Order: sequence, then structure tokens, then C-alpha cells
Amino acid sequence: MKHIQVVAAVIIHNNKILCVQRGPAKYEYISKKWEFPGGKLEEGETKLEAIVREIKEELHMEINVDAFLITVKHTYPDFQLTMDTFLCSSITGELTLTEHGDYKWLEKSELSGLDWAAADVPIVEKLNEL
Repeated sequence: MKHIQVVAAVIIHNNKILCVQRGPAKYEYISKKWEFPGGKLEEGETKLEAIVREIKEELHMEINVDAFLITVKHTYPDFQLTMDTFLCSSITGELTLTEHGDYKWLEKSELSGLDWAAADVPIVEKLNEL
């Protein structure tokens, strides 16, 4: 089974957390699900370099990587995923969607109300412990 190494950012601005919604996908189990933004590492890139690059590419947003949060290992029907997740901050909170269908800035207490991609559920649970 294919294994993918990715990074994700829990971006906080004005005490709210950025949540992004995937567009339609070839796999129904991730299509239109909510997730924390991020993506795959490129060859020779560190995890921190990857998360800064991915957020700049996907959201046209500058972030600061503040702390490591959690590593999630999840097996979907078609691939395995290892996702290193970082707490990040945005100075302006301004963004432009280039790959996602929608976004929301939510209070931590509101996160459980979204239909999350399965690999992102442990991140929501970890945030609720903080």
C-alpha cells in the first residue's frame, strides 16, 4: 500500500483556528471533508520548510511555525498517511483559496461540528485537550 508523508498546519489568528474544506476528490472518503491545510514534503525539504511552502502555495499566507503538535498515522482504504502537525500563527489572517472549496475561522469549541477527514480527527481531539 502506498505511504504518504505530509505536514499540516493548525493556523491560529485572533484565537480562532483555520479549517479548510477539500474540493471534490476521486476518493469519496476524503471528498469535501474538512482538514487542516498542508501537503507533501518535497525531496530534501525539512518538515518546517514544507509547511511554510505549502501554506504559501495553497493559501497565499505567511505563517510562523510555533510548535510541534502531534503526529497522526492513519490508514485510508487506498493509502497510508503519516502527518506531522504543527501549531502555527498568522499575522494578518488574510488568505486566498487556491486548492480548497471553502474555509472557516472557528473557536476550538466549534471544531467538532465539522465533517473532518478521518486523519484530521485526532488533531481536533488533541486541540480539545489543550
